[in-house]
Amino acid sequence: MMLIDEKKIFDVINKRKPRSVALNGPEGLLPKIQDTATNITNVFGISAYIIGDTCWGSCDLNTHAADMLGVEVLFNIGHTIAMETFGKKVVMINAYDDVSFDAVARKCAVGLKDMKYKSISLLTDSQHLLQIASVKKIFEEYNYNIIIGRGKGQLNDAQVFGCEFYPAFEMQKQVDAYVFLGQSMFHSASIAISTEKPTYMLDPYFEEYSEVNEFAKRLQKKTILSVYKALDAERIGIIIGLKEGQFAQVRALEFKKLFEQLGKKVQLIALTEITDDRLNIFKGIDAFIQVACPRIALDNQFKKLVLSVPQTLALIKLLKKEPIDSFMKVQHWL
Repeated sequence: MMLIDEKKIFDVINKRKPRSVALNGPEGLLPKIQDTATNITNVFGISAYIIGDTCWGSCDLNTHAADMLGVEVLFNIGHTIAMETFGKKVVMINAYDDVSFDAVARKCAVGLKDMKYKSISLLTDSQHLLQIASVKKIFEEYNYNIIIGRGKGQLNDAQVFGCEFYPAFEMQKQVDAYVFLGQSMFHSASIAISTEKPTYMLDPYFEEYSEVNEFAKRLQKKTILSVYKALDAERIGIIIGLKEGQFAQVRALEFKKLFEQLGKKVQLIALTEITDDRLNIFKGIDAFIQVACPRIALDNQFKKLVLSVPQTLALIKLLKKEPIDSFMKVQHWL
């Protein structure tokens, strides 16, 4: 069950004495956020607005909505990072899943004995950070050397985003395999792609573990194929994300200059939500490049080519007749 850290919310309200607050978080948490908003109003008698727009992470805080509502505090729930606040208004609030990994961790620890792994690194997302210690203890009971990657930037130790993998990437030479705690195929496959090491996903609900490398290979082939398809594009649309943490105007202008030097026609486009419906409005564009979030190009289905930043860098190399090698084998895809 997901548990929101309401104590921290109440402590912040008691200290700051705001007249109104706003709350947001991932769509799956909205019913819980509704309950928290009700509790805030009942306890403090202040307005608590729920921002119902999509919220994909700390790059997508919706502070513009909080400003329009005139609230003094915006609680971003469910995106645990190394920093507790963003500026004066945004407070990051933990939401942890209290499901136990003990059974699936023991099953995995026994099952991987046949693979002769000695050193394993444990990784997870925001919701399961508290379970890292217990799973580490279980694997150590089966004589594995467990290595926990150090956090960097917004990432805590053992934590990965869907686009940043520092705790995994920097451990490559020290480990034989990675074990990801959680049901996110994208997170675990991203670890496999960025490190090219055996990676396993622990599902605590079905108490099953699975290797994700075959899925990761299919995803990687898809990204490579898209790059080669974009070689023939003559008119390129470069999309700048308008969400505060996804705003990469400088990068977009750098790409514009490079593509124009390579003889391509470029149109700059700004969007808040980058969806297939929105892109279909634009005519005469052979391929799109979006500098907002790498997962947009990898997670979604588009009728036209949409490339992420790593794919774009690979495309530029190909246009210059340079090798692209393992262009996704990097510590972040931003």
